[in-house]
Amino acid sequence: MTSATIFHSDAPLDERRVIIRRHDGDVEMVELPWGLRPRDGDARAVNVVRSEGRTFPSHRCLVPASEFRHRSFSFSLANGDWFYFAGIWRPAIEDWPEAYAILTIEANADLAPFHDRQMAVLTRDQRMAWLDGPVPEEEILRPLRAGTFRVKRHSTDPVQATLAV
Repeated sequence: MTSATIFHSDAPLDERRVIIRRHDGDVEMVELPWGLRPRDGDARAVNVVRSEGRTFPSHRCLVPASEFRHRSFSFSLANGDWFYFAGIWRPAIEDWPEAYAILTIEANADLAPFHDRQMAVLTRDQRMAWLDGPVPEEEILRPLRAGTFRVKRHSTDPVQATLAV
């Protein structure tokens, strides 16, 4: 398995990343660009998709990560483990490549002070339940309990960052 890495929420939409998916009955790791073409034909890519009230019976994927960063904050699991984001992928269509997006949910108590939404985080023991779909979406795509995340502030001022070392 490839190692989980930091996920930057402000990464360019076409940034390539390894995802894990089920394809033709097998679990595989592939590198795909981040960003789906909207179904309404809009030319602007969509990198996150609101999960509430939707079902995802196929084309599910996992995006491994060790932490995620948003602006000047980073978020990781308090227990130090890595995790997955719940995502969906789509085959290539017309002039748009095969690509993926990450699903969003209401923010958990740890992240709520920073944003009202978050990317759907799955712990490693939830990975196959998402990939194979035996659990309804509303049971797995929900905020993790309070205290699950460690939050770190990163200085955006290079002078402050140097002084902190």
